[in-house]
Amino acid sequence: MSASLGVLRSSVQQYRKNAGLGSTELARRAGITRQALHNIEIGSSGPTTVVALRLAQALMCRVDDLFSLIPGAVEARVIGEAQQGCRVQLARVGHHLLALPLQGAAGLTQRADGVITNRHRSQVDVELSGDLALTERTVILIGCDPSLELLAAHTERASPDLRVLTRPASSQAALAELAAGNAHLAGIHLWDAESGESNLPFVRRMRLGQPVHVIALWTWEQGLLTATGNPKGVQGVTDLRGGGLRLINRDPGAGSRLVLDGWLDAAGFSVSERQALPGYHDQVDSPLEAARRVQSGAADVAPGPRVAAQALGLDFVPLQHEHFDLIVPEDYLNHPAVKALIHTARSPAFLLELAALGGYDAAQVGQLRGIVA
Repeated sequence: MSASLGVLRSSVQQYRKNAGLGSTELARRAGITRQALHNIEIGSSGPTTVVALRLAQALMCRVDDLFSLIPGAVEARVIGEAQQGCRVQLARVGHHLLALPLQGAAGLTQRADGVITNRHRSQVDVELSGDLALTERTVILIGCDPSLELLAAHTERASPDLRVLTRPASSQAALAELAAGNAHLAGIHLWDAESGESNLPFVRRMRLGQPVHVIALWTWEQGLLTATGNPKGVQGVTDLRGGGLRLINRDPGAGSRLVLDGWLDAAGFSVSERQALPGYHDQVDSPLEAARRVQSGAADVAPGPRVAAQALGLDFVPLQHEHFDLIVPEDYLNHPAVKALIHTARSPAFLLELAALGGYDAAQVGQLRGIVA
């Protein structure tokens, strides 16, 4: 990362005029020439510490009132699609400064750290509008559980000097982004039908070159989302036989897609039968979007967690409990925002709200489930 130094902003002239002092008199009190004072007032040169203190004393104010730095510009690696003029938030992950575009609803409500002025492939120049130091106190949390945004909000409320940026992604995509250095930590739910284990088999396949900590957040209920009142009388995946129900599926990297395929295998569906299910190839990229498709009548059933059904007033057929874990590379365990987030996940205020969302069991929250070397 390269960064331009901030530009010196001087308010000396304004304070001098407010005090009714001429430039000759103020220069005399500061022990400098009038030309030197002029250069300081227009910001073409900066004062020494002694001169700055003398100026503040003469004008009966603080040095910080007289001088400040206008943010400059930085070079960052952009995550996703963004063009010149796009507002971005910044975070340092390892040795890289990342720029996360503010688009959609977030682009209208969240404060940016700067604006892209130029793009060179994956690198962008960002004109800063905020404090670059905040990037050192920011972490990127990636995952598909809707409650991750709630956890981020509680963390920031408890620690206002820290920031947690959430990025939506299905579980396998979240692991890939973590491995690529595009996030500090990931929330995942991936069930391995062969071993009956959650998450750990998939983390073992990662190659980060450092230990990875798997920390329990909660277990949640996975099942089938159906329309309010369950008008089709869905009881399980065997009801998908015969083609009378239209499915909306998740993308191949999603935990809900994995459990659906596992349920279909256990129910005796052949690969060709699975592929022929109405809507099996219609995919959405989040549990809430799957719930919206069912709510709108575009689909009769979707795999997903109870929280997505409850959020939109749908019915839910529970089929399985599943671990939702936090995946943290060892390098980031002591990041202040990571520590604050894990602490907040155990806080009574957050757990009260999590329970109200429905389908969560946080009895093991914060416990280490394993370290994968």
